[in-house]
Amino acid sequence: MNSETIPEPGSIEATEPFVAPPRQLSPLDQKILAHFPGLVVRKDLTNGLKQNAVVPTYVLEYLLGQHCATDDNDVIKAGLESVQKILAKHYVHRNQAQLVKSTIKEKGRHKVIDKLTVELNDKGGFYEAEFTNLGIKKVPVSDDFVRRFPKLLVGGIWCITDVTYEVSDDPKGSPWQIDTLKPIQVAKVDFEQFLKARAQFTTEEWMDVLMQSMGFNPEMFGRRAKLLTLIRLIPYCERNYNLLELGPKGTGKSHIYAEFSPHGMLISGSEVTAPKLFVSNASGRIGLVGYWDCVCFDEFAGKDKKVDKALVDIMKNYMANRTFSRGIEQLTAEASMVFMGNTKKSVAYMLKHSNFFEPLPDKYIDSAFLDRIHAYNPGWEVAPIRHELFTNGYGFVVDFIAEVLKHLRTEDFTGTYKQHFEITSEVSTRDQTGFEKTFSGLMKILFPDGDCTRKEIEELLSLSMEARRRVREHILRIDDTFKRHDFIYKPLTGGVPVTVLTPEEVQYPTFAAPRIQKAEGETAPESQQDQPPATGEFSENAENSGKDQPQPGHIVVPENTKGWSYRRLFAKHLNGARNITINDPYIRMFFQARNLMEFLQMVHDLVPEGDEVAVHLKTQSDMDSCVKQEENLNQIVESFTGSRVAFSWELDHNPNFHARNITTDSGWKITIDRGMDIFQKYESGPFSLEQAIQEARLTRGAEITYLKL
Repeated sequence: MNSETIPEPGSIEATEPFVAPPRQLSPLDQKILAHFPGLVVRKDLTNGLKQNAVVPTYVLEYLLGQHCATDDNDVIKAGLESVQKILAKHYVHRNQAQLVKSTIKEKGRHKVIDKLTVELNDKGGFYEAEFTNLGIKKVPVSDDFVRRFPKLLVGGIWCITDVTYEVSDDPKGSPWQIDTLKPIQVAKVDFEQFLKARAQFTTEEWMDVLMQSMGFNPEMFGRRAKLLTLIRLIPYCERNYNLLELGPKGTGKSHIYAEFSPHGMLISGSEVTAPKLFVSNASGRIGLVGYWDCVCFDEFAGKDKKVDKALVDIMKNYMANRTFSRGIEQLTAEASMVFMGNTKKSVAYMLKHSNFFEPLPDKYIDSAFLDRIHAYNPGWEVAPIRHELFTNGYGFVVDFIAEVLKHLRTEDFTGTYKQHFEITSEVSTRDQTGFEKTFSGLMKILFPDGDCTRKEIEELLSLSMEARRRVREHILRIDDTFKRHDFIYKPLTGGVPVTVLTPEEVQYPTFAAPRIQKAEGETAPESQQDQPPATGEFSENAENSGKDQPQPGHIVVPENTKGWSYRRLFAKHLNGARNITINDPYIRMFFQARNLMEFLQMVHDLVPEGDEVAVHLKTQSDMDSCVKQEENLNQIVESFTGSRVAFSWELDHNPNFHARNITTDSGWKITIDRGMDIFQKYESGPFSLEQAIQEARLTRGAEITYLKL
């Protein structure tokens, strides 16, 4: 390809060229480049080029990996020019297909980048290709190409192809011919070298490497949010893994399956048929599951979707046994199945009125089908995609990590947890298979060499059991013939048994399905202990002492949940106070001042008309981050002047001032480990629900203690 990087006169012109801004390397970027030379690329280059060429990410990054896998800004600039010239000359835009065909005719030969799909001509006994963007069909293709690249027959693959034009003597013959054909993919991966390089990164660093490789800025995600995002990779590295994720629109659910790997196929849930997915009894041709590692059904939810009940029955058998039939012959395949769809109802609404499967077409709300799902990923915990969530750091060329994940399909980590933990509850075979396959997938992604700590194993085991429990709990809502049981594991060293609950069960116990009482001595995982009930009680003492009176206690606001607000957390303990002191050394940045403003608004709403509450802030300053701190705080003072809240503030210069708490003249001290900074960043604007209502925001996680002085 390097010999054809300069467009000739008259070739297709590129749109406005993308120029990558120079940037400083982060320590993580430097480490990635040092240990994976030539296999990484700056992700903002991909995003910039995608504005001009509607091609899958792995196609762009295949080219960028050849020309821009470096940190040298001059080389990147030259490489970008080369890639843009290659795309300008060889990538086929549909609206320029006639111009490309004319170029091929005039030159006799031209290299194109396009998606090819091949079909067998039954009568002639030969194969014919169709170019998706170029629009030419019935182009003869060599049997050798089909044997080497069988995915041409199912869904098609992106290729770099030499196309020739010569008018045939046979009037039925095609003037178009394929001379050379090369799929766009990494040729080979040195897996042993990959493992050696992985060992140079901590777990936290490796999670961030993977997040950047997926195109996301890891700084914008908490640890749980990262893990939930990485679950989407399991179908690529775990054979016959069945994943369901439902959530709001715009959270990037299908991105990973549309563009992350050449081994995945994204199809519309309403377009699938049994012959397309499994086998055509008429032609004998194997369907998608025979050729792809992962088949994702996009837009799977929707009551108006037409569903073939026979297809559901075939899928049930395949998802359970990996088999499907062609007449009397049984066939097997290893493709994982992913079901992605949108929900329109809130978590609380679905818990109270229906179940988490409610958005699916009715024929799929079948307990036997749903029981084959290994994990239900809570899409409502994923923040909507916005510009600041994307990274400009370095990540793997996606085709490289896709090949690594494909290799990992041959590994098995399902029993790794058994060296430290045992399952002590009675779980069904499908439940155990479900959470063990999720656990195995996460182990492959994060610890491909198996080197991890007991604590890290417990974290993945708990998350995997939670994902399967979500399936089980909501099957129980639609089919009472299923046996109810809990998900409990226990350390082999004799520690306390741990009952795994889903966050929504903990956050909304009033709406969640009844649970089996925990046996004496059992406890919930640390991340699920001491959670506040939905009605606002903060501890067992509070629950027993009356709902309307504030009580001492301790709560944990889980990471990545909604439904929380300052009113829910503080109102009961602030009611009746006339003097409130906020001790927080970190009311410095704009967003921290905005949090303070919302807290004061909440206090204002609590004060009866005709009364007044004095709120005093003690905080600190620094030269770097507090350019407008004084201006912002004084504006807040002015804003509340003459209102029911008299706000004042001062700087405390004590170097030992670190604790964050709220004290009242009514005898309460509320300690908050994060202060008021409990929400993740959200989309702001005049029509943003997150900006208007705190309960609509995702939390960062916090611990709050209520003390009676």
